[in-house]
Amino acid sequence: MFRALALVPLLAALICAVDALPKITRTGRYLYDESGNRFYIKGIAYQEQGVVVVSADNPFGEPSSFVDPLAMESACNRDLPFLQQLGVNTVRIYSVDSTLNHDACMSAFSKAGIYTIIDLALPLNGSIDRVSPSWSTNLLELYTNTIDAFSKYDNVLAYNVGNEVVIQNATNVAPYVKAAARDIKAYLKSKGSSALVGYAAINGQAGWRGDLANFLSCDPSNSNSDSTSIDLYGLNDYEWCGDSTFEKSYATTTQAYSQYNVAAYFSEFGCVSSPPRLWTEAIALFGSDMNTVWSGGIAFSYFPAASAAGQFGMVTISDDQSTVITSDDFDKLKTEYGQINFINSPSQTSAGSPSYPSCPASSSTFLASTTLPPTPNEAACNCLESTLSCQFTPQTANYSAVVGEVINNACGLLGEKGGSCTDIGGDGQTGVYGRIAACDPIVKASFVMSQFYEANNRQQVTCSFDGNGTVNQAAPSSVSAANVAASSCVANPNAVFTPSAAPTNGAGGSAQTSGSSNNNNNNNNNHSGSLAVGVDPNALLGMTLMAAIAALGGIFTLA
Repeated sequence: MFRALALVPLLAALICAVDALPKITRTGRYLYDESGNRFYIKGIAYQEQGVVVVSADNPFGEPSSFVDPLAMESACNRDLPFLQQLGVNTVRIYSVDSTLNHDACMSAFSKAGIYTIIDLALPLNGSIDRVSPSWSTNLLELYTNTIDAFSKYDNVLAYNVGNEVVIQNATNVAPYVKAAARDIKAYLKSKGSSALVGYAAINGQAGWRGDLANFLSCDPSNSNSDSTSIDLYGLNDYEWCGDSTFEKSYATTTQAYSQYNVAAYFSEFGCVSSPPRLWTEAIALFGSDMNTVWSGGIAFSYFPAASAAGQFGMVTISDDQSTVITSDDFDKLKTEYGQINFINSPSQTSAGSPSYPSCPASSSTFLASTTLPPTPNEAACNCLESTLSCQFTPQTANYSAVVGEVINNACGLLGEKGGSCTDIGGDGQTGVYGRIAACDPIVKASFVMSQFYEANNRQQVTCSFDGNGTVNQAAPSSVSAANVAASSCVANPNAVFTPSAAPTNGAGGSAQTSGSSNNNNNNNNNHSGSLAVGVDPNALLGMTLMAAIAALGGIFTLA
C-alpha cells in the first residue's frame, strides 16, 4: 500500500509533464520548441484599455487604471473560443496584478496552446520614467513580484521590462532599461526559469532606432556575454497601411534588422489609418520575405483601444460582459491568420551560436552610456533610511502623489544652502549615478529632507515640509555619526548582483513600492507588491556599523 501511494505523486507529475506546453527557447536569433521546430509568435494584444491620460509622446497616452485580464476567469472563458478562432498561439498582456490569482486563465490558455508575453511595468508609479529615470528598489520589487506570481505557469514565453520607454528625445534612459533587463535576466536564471527577457520598442527614426536595438542586445564588457542582453526584441510597427505590399511597407525595416543578433518580432502591428484593415501584412510577416529576420508578431488589439491614430479593436463586449460581438476586423484577421504556414527553417542545429557584439558608440542621435545603473539594493536602502534624521511621513496614503513634489521642494531648499541632490539622481548619458539613485523615492525624499534638516542645525521646523516630515528620534545623535552610518549602509553603491527573494520579516523586509511617475509605457499599468531583494554583504556591514555608532552615541550595426 505504501509503495502504491508513493507512486501517486510521480504519476501526477508525469501527467502534468505530458500536458505541459513545450518550452520555447532561443538559439541564435530564432525561437524553437523542444522538438527543434521554429516557433513563431502568432499573437494578439489582449487587454482592455484603462483610463487614458493624454501624452504628446504616445498616441495612446498614459493609462491611469487597468484591469488584469488574466485574473478574470469568466472573461477568459468567454474570450478563449474567439482567440482559438483566430488561431493565435500567444497573447500579449500589458499589465497584471501580482496579488491576484491567475490560475484559471493561465490554465485555460495553456490547455489551448496559448503562450503569454507579460509586460512587467504598470502605469503611473510602476515603470521607468523617461523624464526622471531610475532603476530602483520599488521597480525591481514590482517586477520580481510579478515573476514570482507567474513562475509556476508553463505558458509564460517572455517578460517585457519596458514598452516604448526610449524615444527620440530621451535616449539617455536606455541604460536604465538595460540595467532592468540585466537584473531580471539574472533573477530568472536564479529561479531556473526559461522565460525570455524582452523589450518592446517604438518604431522611431532609423538614426537612433537601430542603435537602441543594438544597445539592448550588446555586451559592454566585449566578452560575448549575454548577461546584459535582452533575448527578445519587439518592434511596435504600423508601417503597413491598407492594401500595401512588402516592398512598400516592410522591406526597409526588414533590411535594417537583417543582421540583428537576438530574436525579433513585431510586438504590435495593424495600422488603422487606411481602413478597413485587411491584415494582409500578416502573410508577409510570416512569409519567406521576412521569416529570416522576424519571428512573428502581435496584432493590435482584441479589445477596443482609442488613440490619436484612430480606433483599434476587433471585438466589443456586451454591457453585461457575457457576450463577444466580433467585427469585420476580427473576420479579416481570422482569414489571414488561417492562411499562415510556419516555415521551419533554419533548423535549430544551423541557427548559429549566440553572439553579443560590442555596444554602439554614443552619438548625436543616441546618447546612452554603456555604464549601467547598479542593481537596486533594498537592504542597503532600508538601512540608510533607518539612520536618517528627518524621514518622509506623508499625511496621505497615496504618497506617490506628493513624494515628487516633496523631493523637488527639498532639493530647491538644499540648493539654497549650498547643497545638491546629486546623490539621488543619475545620468544615463554620462553613466554617472548617485549613491542613493537606486533607492525607493521614499528613501530619496527622506535623504534630501535630512540633508536640509542637518544644514539647518536640526531645527525641528526644517523637517516639516508641510507636515510630510518627521524627526527620527532613533537617528545617531551627531551629524558626523549620521553621515558615517549612511555611508556604511551604502558602502558599495555601484554593486551588481543577482536579486533574490528575501523573508517578509526581519532585516531588509518588504520594500516601499510606490515610485517615480510613469511617462512612458503605452498601455502599461502598475500595481505594487511586497518582495525584498537580496541582502548585499556591504549592506549588512553598514547595518552593523550603524548599530555600533548608535551605541557610541554618534554589433551588429543596423542600417
